[in-house]
This record gives sequence, C-alpha cells and structure tokens, in this order.
Amino acid sequence: MPTTAPAPPRVAPAAPPRRRRGWPLGAAAAVCLFGAAAILAGLRLTGPAPATPVPAAAPRLSMPAAFTVAGTPVQLPWPAQGQAAVEVPGVGSFGTSGAVRPVPIASVAKVMTAYVVLADHPLTGDEGGPTLTVSPAEAAAYPAQTAANQSLVRVAAGEVLTERQALTALLLPSADNIAQILARWDAGTPAAFVARMNAAAAKLGMADTRYTDPSGLDKGTVSTAVDQVKLAGRAMAVPAFAQLVGQSQASIPVAGVVTNYNTLLGHDGIVGIKTGSTIAAGGCLLFAARFRAGGRDLMLLGAVLGQTGPLPKLLPMVLGASQRLVQAGTAAVGPRVLVHAGDVVATVGDRRLVAAADLTVVGWPGLSVPAAAQVTVPANAPDGTAVGTVTAGGASVPVRTGART
Repeated sequence: MPTTAPAPPRVAPAAPPRRRRGWPLGAAAAVCLFGAAAILAGLRLTGPAPATPVPAAAPRLSMPAAFTVAGTPVQLPWPAQGQAAVEVPGVGSFGTSGAVRPVPIASVAKVMTAYVVLADHPLTGDEGGPTLTVSPAEAAAYPAQTAANQSLVRVAAGEVLTERQALTALLLPSADNIAQILARWDAGTPAAFVARMNAAAAKLGMADTRYTDPSGLDKGTVSTAVDQVKLAGRAMAVPAFAQLVGQSQASIPVAGVVTNYNTLLGHDGIVGIKTGSTIAAGGCLLFAARFRAGGRDLMLLGAVLGQTGPLPKLLPMVLGASQRLVQAGTAAVGPRVLVHAGDVVATVGDRRLVAAADLTVVGWPGLSVPAAAQVTVPANAPDGTAVGTVTAGGASVPVRTGART
C-alpha cells in the first residue's frame, strides 16, 4: 500500500529586518568627535593657567632734569651801555645785557627787508633772479635823499637791477633808497611791504618788534637785541642771504663797486650780518660767527644795540663791542662731560642703572643743559644689560644695569 511522506515542517516566514532606532552612523561619529573635543577643552580650561610675564620694573631717576656745566660761569665782556644778546643755536644762550626793551635799530631793519624779499622771490645758487627797474621818480629823489644824509647808492631812471644786485646794494652799503625801491617792487607800495615785514616778525615770535619803514631810517622802527637774534638765525639759514651778507664788496650797475660797512668780516670767524647807525638808534650790529668746538660746526649769533656817542664813532664803537663778544663767546665753548661712565642715573629697587660711557656735550661753564633718561628694565636682567639711554645737549650714551646695592 503506498505510503505518503510526511510533510516538511512549516517554517515561519523571515521577519523583515527591524529598523534600528537612533542617529545614523555619521551623526554618531560627529557626537563622538564633539565629545572628544569637549573633553579636551575641559582639560584646557581646568588645567593650570599659563605663566603671566613678569612686568618690567619701574625705575626711579637719580639724575636731575637739567645739568649745569661745572666751572665758574662764563661772563662775557658785555658793553657798558645799550643792550646785547648772544647765543649759540643748538647749544644755548649766553644771556643778555642792559635793559631789553624796544629801541630804534637803524639799518639793522634791512635784515627783515631782505628776509621778506627772499621769502617772496627765492634765489638759488648764483642766479641773479628777476629784474626791477628804477623809476624816474625814484631816481629824481636821490639829490634830496643825499641832502638828508641818508645812506644811498647812486641810481638812474630806467636802470635795471637783478634782485641779487638790489639786495647787494641794500645789505653792503646799506642803501636806504634801494630799500624803498625793493619795497615798491615786492609789494606795490612801501606801506604794503611794511605790513609784510610786521607779519613776518609776528610769525617769528618777535613780540617786541615793530617796523614802520623798510630801511630803519624812521626811529619808529624798533626792536630788541633778543628779537633780532631770533631773526638772525632764520635769515642765516637762507643760503642766498648768508652769501650776500658775507661779501666784503661787490659791483652793481651805475654805482659800481660797493663796500660792506661790516669791517669785521673775515675776522674771528665773522660772516655777517648787518650794521646800523643813526643819532636816534646809536651804533647797532647784528652779527654771526662760524666756529668749531667739540667736533661740531657751530654758529654764534648776537646783537648789540644802542651804542651812543658822536655819529662818526658809532660804528667803530659797536663793531669793537661786538668783536669782543664774539672772541669771548667762541673761546668759552668746548666739550664738557656732564655724566661720567659708571655714574648712577636711575635705580630699580636695590639695583643701580649706570651710564655706560661719558656723556659729553658742547657748552660752557654755567650753561644749563636739559637732560632725560629712557630706561626699561626686564625682570632678572643680568649685570651689564643695556636698558636704555641718557640724553643731553644732543648727545646720548647707553644705560646699563649695574651691581645691586
């Protein structure tokens, strides 16, 4: 009898794969990275703080704000009358003598006349510059000006002068008529030019100066020795001006050879600047002398005003007084040690800061020289460390750490 094979056991159908709940693998990886970063960040935040740099110590200066050059203070041979002022630009002032007040300055006023003209019409090198023509009226005034005993050069109607020639006539033979001609040429009228002179004086800080004419013949033109020295420094910085006032003689049209009234030129280093003399002003001189001291090229500037006496003696008097000032002043200037190597200039706690070398300036006994030190001392700096400089009179030397006290 046939038999029937048993039926295979029933197998339940495979269940579909169950969907895993949660973030995808990429997100999970991101969480892991974020967590790791957070852990590292936590380690940085909770770990020891980095060392704070030790601030530089604050020094206490041991030196004065100004040094006085040692020795007996220099006393120049000041004139017994009038007023005077002498200085060495870039070094210091020798001071003044007499009552420093506004007084007539005669032809010294022509320094400002030339200064204004050169500011308006600069000259370079040896160029003659623009030309000006003498008018018939200006030529016709010559006889009356001569009768009034003015300082003049002969001119002719229609005469053509270069600016340099006109300034030569103004500054060497001190021509009053050329001062008027230059004023008219530069500004249209003498009055307009005088306004420019006063504006220039105000700009230079010449508070006690007032110009009323371009030549200084008018006794209303007044100034002080101090103010004129201020002007001298600025004027001598103009190469054309310095060249003009340094000439002993020159040649110009019509008048021919003209001579400088400043007979001190070429003596004792004197290179200018301008003489002046009238009964009202007395003898006046604004002067400059070049010299060398302490390895530096220097200039001494000075003014002597109000040297009174007989008219023929005014210029010899003021020239002599000025020359004595130049000789004594330039002789007094020399190298002077203000701070010696090893001198203590500052301290930091128990540590000394010392000058590494002699601080030498150019000056004279009694001169006050402003000084300053700039030092920054790192903590634990070893001995001999350069920590700054000490400066005075345009010179400076290093400052170094020294031994502890």
